[in-house]
Amino acid sequence: MVKKELLYEGKAKKMYKTDDPNMIIVEYKNDLTAFNALKKDSIEGKGSLNNAISASLFEYMNENGIPNHFIQKIDDTHQIVKKVRILPVEVVVRNITTGTLCKRLGIEENIRLPRPLIEFYYKNDQLGDPLILEDHAELFGWATKEQISFMKETSLKVNTLMSAYFDTLNIILVDFKLEFGVDANGTILLADEMSPDTCRFWDKTTMKKLDKDRFRKDLGDVLGAYREIWRRISEKEAN
Repeated sequence: MVKKELLYEGKAKKMYKTDDPNMIIVEYKNDLTAFNALKKDSIEGKGSLNNAISASLFEYMNENGIPNHFIQKIDDTHQIVKKVRILPVEVVVRNITTGTLCKRLGIEENIRLPRPLIEFYYKNDQLGDPLILEDHAELFGWATKEQISFMKETSLKVNTLMSAYFDTLNIILVDFKLEFGVDANGTILLADEMSPDTCRFWDKTTMKKLDKDRFRKDLGDVLGAYREIWRRISEKEAN
């Protein structure tokens, strides 16, 4: 597959055209951003780790019947995915209270919720990705009622699969963000990435944060945390 001109560059990835109009090549960057890119840095090796982690988790989704855009990892920092039109609605699934949820509602951190909390956000950097209702998404044309239902149902399935998977790695899946896109046939698919950039992971024994919160909160050793996630995933894959 031939990598052609740049289609789009985001905070963490670049997307390129290919010789197949229905497929694109994604390049994972070493850039780190937080607080809607108000805080920035770059760490050598971060892109390759997120590429490997995301590819592995998308393959796990494929194995468990979750339709997604992933096709193939082709080298350290690139993978081939189906071309989709990303819906401007992000889904966040929360299992434990932390982050903006606590700041917004004034509640304590580290409360395990009796069931997963699903939130929708309008994907708009200029507005700071505001929290929205399902009605906002439907009435303003950001997603149809059917798409919203699919996103919600799929996000809960992903949560069940991912929570069980990471439990075997002695890791707690605290929360995560998902994005969805529509392909050339009008089919909605799980898209974007699944990595420590988009998920919060805590070690079950030590409660050490193994995700981008190490960058957000200046905890240090960001790359070490990402490496630890990949080490545990790769060891599980090898067994």
